[in-house]
Amino acid sequence: MNLKQRFSDAVPFDLFVQYAMANAELWKAQWRRATVSDEALARVHALSGRWHLLVLIEDWCGDAVNTLPALAALAERAKNLDLRVLSRDGNDDLMKAHLTGGEGGSRSIPVVIALDDDFVERGWWGPRPTPLREWFDTTGRELSKPDRYKHMRGWYARDHGVSAVDEVIAVIESANRVSRAA
Repeated sequence: MNLKQRFSDAVPFDLFVQYAMANAELWKAQWRRATVSDEALARVHALSGRWHLLVLIEDWCGDAVNTLPALAALAERAKNLDLRVLSRDGNDDLMKAHLTGGEGGSRSIPVVIALDDDFVERGWWGPRPTPLREWFDTTGRELSKPDRYKHMRGWYARDHGVSAVDEVIAVIESANRVSRAA
């Protein structure tokens, strides 16, 4: 699997949003409102080398529409980070390599794959921020689907993508430390 070619073939986030069919207005609204803190930007600028985020998503995904705009805003502002998106369903081999829960797990998205300057995978994140994932895996599963999604939408509305940005940066920071130590 040539990740450099996959990244090159993937679409920039703004183009993805332009052509999103499902949740089209929500994608556009989230992208217009997406911001990133100066602290998060400073953390990315402190990394050595250039980093690439290759994201597996589909436009219907509620977790993606609530996390990816903030990550794209980070990539847009950071001089050493870029982001591209691929269809989960059109890249089955990549999805199988990044199942939630490991082999035999679920095809949950988004999946954010951190690639170094040479397009070598150094880690990945997904499908949702840790506090929400932990809630979903316990209390959330006990709720009806409408109640579960109502809670999740509220959580995302309060978080504004901050948790996803923080966790993805932590993945890259960890990979950066390992690559410098090698």
